[in-house]
Amino acid sequence: MKQVICINWGTKYGPPFINRLYAMVARNITPPFRFTCFTDNTAGIRAEVDCQPLPEIAVEIPKTKRGIWPKARLWGPRLGDLTGNVLFLDLDLVVTGPLDDFFTYGDPDQVILSRNPAKPFERIGQTSCFRFPVGKLAPMQEIFMANPQKVAEEYVWEQRFVTRNAPGGIDLFPRAWVRHFRYQCLPTFPLNWFVAPRLPRDTRVVIFPGGVYPEVAIKGGWAGREGFTLAEHIRNIPNRPAKEGSLWRYLRHYTKPSDWVAKAWRE
Repeated sequence: MKQVICINWGTKYGPPFINRLYAMVARNITPPFRFTCFTDNTAGIRAEVDCQPLPEIAVEIPKTKRGIWPKARLWGPRLGDLTGNVLFLDLDLVVTGPLDDFFTYGDPDQVILSRNPAKPFERIGQTSCFRFPVGKLAPMQEIFMANPQKVAEEYVWEQRFVTRNAPGGIDLFPRAWVRHFRYQCLPTFPLNWFVAPRLPRDTRVVIFPGGVYPEVAIKGGWAGREGFTLAEHIRNIPNRPAKEGSLWRYLRHYTKPSDWVAKAWRE
């Protein structure tokens, strides 16, 4: 049985993202499979999704300016009623190809992460899409729970902590399987002003860390100015938000609409 899991808390994502992720998985996996969502609210989630409560953790999840740590709930000795290997998928990724090989690749007892192109000089994995045996990460959760805030501040990103502390070390999925939208699909500036993002060959999952989400990729523009044409992007320079930083950074932050994202990111 192939087991796919996701986690949802609060109101940022919710049923539309969960239902869409289930549909993308179902179209790209060979049955039998089980799709489990650990969530604090089951309202509006399609019946095919196995909804289970958020796993309990005996500490307060730390809040930092950059890292997000609620996935620490998944690291315990138990994970609902699941056993064996599970493939975790972020709610805001796009499935573009077959998933079956994610369940057979490498050592079944090892933690296997996606590659992280944002840190090319640091061997750090990406946990937007990763596989692990239930209970394998329990020693890592113990380290985290001893001082969550210190761990969060020291490692900054949860995926760096997993990379450095997973029992037995980690492996990485093949580079072609999981692609980062901004780093590996979006053309380099200034080509991104004129050329739509491409889907690299053999890509199976596209991840969206860093503020550009699938809905932005579909409409074009950038986060906070979805659907902007290039002319609107340029005219908006005097009104650019402070969080954009320098003018150079603002100018680079633009994408043309991505038809292939729209075709894949649907129920």
